[in-house]
Amino acid sequence: MVTLTDLPDSVLLEIFSYLPVRDRIRISRCGPSPRGKEPGRGRTQRCGSGPSGAGVVLTAGPLPQGLSPLEEAGGRPVAVATCRLDALHALFCVVSLSQRWLRKTYKGMRPKVMWHLLRRYMASRLHSLRMGGYLFSGSQAPQLSPALLKALGQKCPNLKRLCLHVADLSMVPITSLPCTLRTLELHSCEISMAWLLKEQDPTVLPLLECIVLDRVPAFRDEHLQGLTRFRALRSLVLGGTYRVTQTGLDASLQELSYLQRFEMLGCTLSADSTLLAISRHLRGVRKIRLTVGGLSAPGLAVLEGMPALESLCLQGPLVTPEMPTPAEIVSSCLTMPKLRVLELQGLGWEGQEAERILCKGLPHCMVIVRASPKESMDWWM
Repeated sequence: MVTLTDLPDSVLLEIFSYLPVRDRIRISRCGPSPRGKEPGRGRTQRCGSGPSGAGVVLTAGPLPQGLSPLEEAGGRPVAVATCRLDALHALFCVVSLSQRWLRKTYKGMRPKVMWHLLRRYMASRLHSLRMGGYLFSGSQAPQLSPALLKALGQKCPNLKRLCLHVADLSMVPITSLPCTLRTLELHSCEISMAWLLKEQDPTVLPLLECIVLDRVPAFRDEHLQGLTRFRALRSLVLGGTYRVTQTGLDASLQELSYLQRFEMLGCTLSADSTLLAISRHLRGVRKIRLTVGGLSAPGLAVLEGMPALESLCLQGPLVTPEMPTPAEIVSSCLTMPKLRVLELQGLGWEGQEAERILCKGLPHCMVIVRASPKESMDWWM
């Protein structure tokens, strides 16, 4: 009979990757193998070495009572990571760190200590980083600093994706972000008026391909127009950016004609006005996702003949009396030569006659009709 300790490292790592974050924290720590020269057999398994020579060990059971997840037997701090095996070495590819959770777990945790963990145990192996800040913890709470983010770029030259949640970036210039980023996500963050302005250095973030701005209250037309300096940008997601106006959107998309993916969710602009701006300026867009508030059949019809559109998602739950009928949606979609995916989310049509009409009328498309997913309160998920 095969037990957990008989499985190879690669299989164990794959199994552990499916565990919830909190369970992965409980099984991740540093320490010596209890079997001496047999690191691959036993309750504790050595998976590789960090830049400082410290071995990374996955344990099959809970941590000893009283031992912090950020401490090993010798008292040295370690970072919790998702590891993947490559040529018998564990690569630190994805890290999710909540400063607020770390502070609760490890008393006195500050951004300086968190950066020590990243620098010592991740370094060049870090590809994706997700961090939460102290935005709602008062003015005395520690915040991310420009120096820390600059050091992050210097010590982690392969960092491609950075996700910041509930962080106060009002004193952090965009020039301090790692220049290697290809994806930048801001969720419930505060930014200054100087962020993303068009007059800033055009060489900032030269590789940036995707930017997600979700519930960033300060984001406005001037910031949207400033995105035009990112010439590598191909994907733009705006969520809850209520300060963006129709005039600002139209002017910005005119200069962002090279976008291939555009999403606008939960904003104050109507779907009709958004689709009109898209049809005018984003003729090469491949994926569109937007909420259906203010959507009508004539508004959807402006997308007819879009030459490159491959995926269209209409997201509820704001359904209005002017909402296009399933037959009208089919009629418009049939004029889009490359459309292969139609998704209707949160409209209450799942299992109804509307779903049957859509599937029958669009046999060349993958039609997805489903309810809106429940939004997790845990940002690290």
